[in-house]
Amino acid sequence: MYLIRGQHNLNLFQSRFPKERLCGTIGNFDGLHLGHQAILNKVIANSKKFDAKTIVFFTEPHAAEYFAESTNAKKEAPPRIFPWRKKVMLLRDHGIDFAFFLKFNNSFRTMSPDKFITEILESINLSSFTVGDDFKFGANRQGDTSLLREWGKKNNILVENTETLMLENERVSSTRIRKALLENNFNEAEKLLGRPYVVSGKVVHGQHLGRTIDVPTANIWLPKQKLPIKGVFAVECKLKNQKIFGIANMGIRPTIGGSLPVLEVHLFNFNKNIYSERLDIKFLEKIRNEKKFDNLDMLKSQIQKDISKAKEIIYK
Repeated sequence: MYLIRGQHNLNLFQSRFPKERLCGTIGNFDGLHLGHQAILNKVIANSKKFDAKTIVFFTEPHAAEYFAESTNAKKEAPPRIFPWRKKVMLLRDHGIDFAFFLKFNNSFRTMSPDKFITEILESINLSSFTVGDDFKFGANRQGDTSLLREWGKKNNILVENTETLMLENERVSSTRIRKALLENNFNEAEKLLGRPYVVSGKVVHGQHLGRTIDVPTANIWLPKQKLPIKGVFAVECKLKNQKIFGIANMGIRPTIGGSLPVLEVHLFNFNKNIYSERLDIKFLEKIRNEKKFDNLDMLKSQIQKDISKAKEIIYK
């Protein structure tokens, strides 16, 4: 899969793939849940119908993140289900040919629907364009599916939308998944995602504090966007093709004066050097909330209790 970063690279894309016919879609696709997958499946089906490649436009950052940061809003942006790099990996795994990273900034925010169509959609050779049932675009969300359909008819481009996907009489959405994760309902999140909730990242050097209290941890690099999980969890990890159980803490580590979110994983019966390796962490069950302890001895004592609890959950 090719990743194209930014509207300014459209010319490069055109020069590299001048005659490529494309079937596309656009969205934020946070989580790439079952509803998103239904859209992608329709895009892929159209690509076979039109003998074309597939392209997915996605926006970064999320609009809510942009507005929260640019206006210093008191209301925080919703947490990410996944960092955007995970989104790209999932698009690749789904069989998408091209992913187009559109920067959500003031220029993009104020772009009229007509300008979006002429500068972005008409810059590539589209055979079809598929959107979700509630898709809006352009400044003040003035553009809608009706406008796209009119444009499509004039240019012999199939424009279609997908119906809302329902599960247990409720709409499948990123918001619903975030709620499930915030409530530590990983079974519900798995149903909506169509796969287990897994956080992936590279193992990086930390403060090596875990070794001083006999609980060495693998520190996972996290992006600046916050994720919807906090606390101590029993986890199942994957290192290459090896499955390893353990305990993870997602939080700021208040006992040692931390301020930024860190994901630390203590792997059971494991003592290899895995710096720079990628680790996949599947969250099984929450054990407790993160809390500040008066000293490291108290923290060490609690971690041992957490490990015992995690093993009860894992090996029950």
